[in-house]
Amino acid sequence: MQLNQLVMSNAGKNLRYLRKLRGWTQEEFANKLKIKRSLVGAYEEERAEPRLEVMEAISSIFKISLEEFLFKDLSVTHSGGNYMERRRMMKMEAEIATISFVPVKAAAGYLSGYADPEFLDELNTFTLPMLAPGQYRAFEIIGDSMLPTPSGSVIVGERLDDLEDLKNSNTYVVLSRNEGVVYKRIMKNNRAKNKLTLISDNPQYEPYNVSAEDVLEVWKAVYILQKANMGPRWDVGQLAGMVNNLQEQVTTLKKKLN
Repeated sequence: MQLNQLVMSNAGKNLRYLRKLRGWTQEEFANKLKIKRSLVGAYEEERAEPRLEVMEAISSIFKISLEEFLFKDLSVTHSGGNYMERRRMMKMEAEIATISFVPVKAAAGYLSGYADPEFLDELNTFTLPMLAPGQYRAFEIIGDSMLPTPSGSVIVGERLDDLEDLKNSNTYVVLSRNEGVVYKRIMKNNRAKNKLTLISDNPQYEPYNVSAEDVLEVWKAVYILQKANMGPRWDVGQLAGMVNNLQEQVTTLKKKLN
């Protein structure tokens, strides 16, 4: 194989391998590289050779040298190689997600600015090392509707792109046109598929429906952050009563929905 063919073959294989390490689609990778999706496909299928600036961008994202990208088969390096090489590849593989934080005072503006890059850039950010690669956002909640999760807690959510992926009774941060930002459990409405039923953990609050058409964003709750000694104190009787009330609510809802 000629040198140019070898370089082109390695570039295509490595680009595909690195993209899949992060779990990115070709569209997502193209956006990060600021090129068309069709070009990513052409590079991976070795129908075109990546431009120098594209290869430099890839090297920067994955913290590898241009020489490694062009002349090594990184999939082999990852599965074999010495200990330090494997460690380096593991670090390259793990992208630490940056989490934008939406405090209570920004919740009203978030309804109109949730898709505005300038608004989002103004939000404070933080990272959590235990998170898998993905798109995350954090929301401060107030009120007692989700007790025993106390007011002032921060819900870290992972972006859910398709309402079909909702899991009944799981907790989500929901952004809707009429309700703004709320943190609730969700039940799919089997009778009216364009409706979602939002349920509070505190049984004193009645469930209510929202139209799927009004839902702008859904974030699956993955972590709850709160200050130490912040939560309410419950005795066993209170907790048992809350659990029983919640179970009765869910059973009644299931009967209605089915």
